[in-house]
Amino acid sequence: MLLHWRAAVMKPTLLLLLGLALASPGFHPARAADTPPTGLSAQGDTLLLQGRPFRGVGVNYFDLFSRRLRQPPDDTSLAGLRELGQAKVPFVRFMACGFWPVDNALYRTNPAIWFKTMDEVVQTAEASGVGLIPSLFWHLSTVVDLMGEPVGQLGNPQSRSRTFIRQYTKEMVTRYRNSPAIWGWELGNEYNLAADLPNAAQHRPPLWPKLGTATNRTELDDFTSAMMTSLLADFAAVVRQHDPHRIIVSGNAIPRSTAWHNTREHSWKQDTLEQYAEVLLRDNPAPLDTLCIHLYPERKGNYPAAAGTLADVIARTQKIARQARRPLFIGEFGVGASTPTDTATRHLDEMLAAIERERVPLAALWVYDFKNQDQDWNVTFRNPRAWMLERLRQTNQRLQTKTTP
Repeated sequence: MLLHWRAAVMKPTLLLLLGLALASPGFHPARAADTPPTGLSAQGDTLLLQGRPFRGVGVNYFDLFSRRLRQPPDDTSLAGLRELGQAKVPFVRFMACGFWPVDNALYRTNPAIWFKTMDEVVQTAEASGVGLIPSLFWHLSTVVDLMGEPVGQLGNPQSRSRTFIRQYTKEMVTRYRNSPAIWGWELGNEYNLAADLPNAAQHRPPLWPKLGTATNRTELDDFTSAMMTSLLADFAAVVRQHDPHRIIVSGNAIPRSTAWHNTREHSWKQDTLEQYAEVLLRDNPAPLDTLCIHLYPERKGNYPAAAGTLADVIARTQKIARQARRPLFIGEFGVGASTPTDTATRHLDEMLAAIERERVPLAALWVYDFKNQDQDWNVTFRNPRAWMLERLRQTNQRLQTKTTP
């Protein structure tokens, strides 16, 4: 089992960028001193956009940036971003790095071209009126493999990996913090699912040396929640040092139904709802100012046993968020092709209705315009799953009506 359950369908990619180009020395659109902060900010359990309460449902645009890295002449992801803007999809969450270590080589050899490519994404989002939530370190083991360290060094504040994370975070935040397109900052994708596993030796990160990974894994690659929370707090502190307003997101999935017992007893005993709440708060430590989960009908068996229906999971998690005075971000939700169409429609409608009814501030559908998942998850305006985008449009229209003064 890979850290990210969808990673198995991803095709290994290599950078194809050649040649040299000069990037602008910085990307800092001006903002009047008396205007509200750009992006999303948290006020208790409410999100503010341009100083006003905001609720919205966007999409995950996984390879918005990485597609440009793989094939520089291919501007289809930028065209897709414009299409989302025309359809009034409010924001996207995307991988703001490469997935495999080799996919990040350009950042180290020619950062000017790397950031020129990112500039194109941000500028297109600005022109299209689409918000961006970049996930800076998507895959758990990518940075440590780049740095030649085991995964456990993510928990060491003095490691080369942590130094690299602080460096890239600072560069991204300072370069784009004045752009109205940037809505928030995320660490990575579902790190919590790799933490404290009783059978960790069976689930260490994959080995693809040709793609830049390590050649072997040992117990030093086993990941813990203590490592994760140390890393999250460090990441958030760097973000907050340079951006005092925008939301900071862990990128975590919903905790495993056994997460509390995984940590405390190294067992697979089912957690109670109270233990679920404890883990959820633990896995999104201050100075993070949001709570993050990912929610899928296909994973229902891995949710807290007493949680009930998907709508119940959303309602009870939102209650925890309200009590903690933290906005809830459902960073991924959706239904795959393995679900019959009528059941898929029912599940998606149930989740959207619960998001709206429970006043969840932010959620993002998985996944828009991602050809590697054409057979199961990909949603576009022209394929058989286009009806999902229409559901989002209808939901956003109601949400914006409810939050407009």
